[in-house]
Amino acid sequence: MVAGLMEPKRLEILHELLPGVGLVYLLANPNNAGVAQDLPSIFDAAGPLGIQLQVVKASTENEIDAAFSVVTRERAQALMVMNDAFLQLRRSQITGLCTRHRLPAIYPWREYVEAGGLISYGASIRETFRQSGIYVGQILKGARPAELPIQQPTKFEMVLNLTTAKIIGLEVPPSLLIRADEVIE
Repeated sequence: MVAGLMEPKRLEILHELLPGVGLVYLLANPNNAGVAQDLPSIFDAAGPLGIQLQVVKASTENEIDAAFSVVTRERAQALMVMNDAFLQLRRSQITGLCTRHRLPAIYPWREYVEAGGLISYGASIRETFRQSGIYVGQILKGARPAELPIQQPTKFEMVLNLTTAKIIGLEVPPSLLIRADEVIE
């Protein structure tokens, strides 16, 4: 699935944003079976970049707070939030904690950045919903769902929040600013 392939790319972008980063924590929901499938590819991508990864797990609001206690105590240099619906719903809590602790973080969806997060890279949820609507329309017109092709996202976007970068004291490299689909100021 494309979502799992995106995690190593997000790690590369985080490394470009923070070239000297050595310790990155991954915030993951242990109830998400896809996380276990994605971890090997992320760890494989981390080695050549010189990044050490640690996983912190959270599946409740309180566990998110506890995870941040660990991350700050262990002096993480950055955070990567895994692709997960529960974490997405808690994006304001997560981005607020990152800002409060001045912790650079990369997220899977733009909605995190709109909530005050630093940077995201991933499939466009809006485009995914649009494609879903096309599928529903085909089914309502009589197409058999089993005969419709499986589609993967084709539109990916990088969104940067320069206000958050300034708050945490981070200068965003021009190479990322140029490639960003949207820059929030």
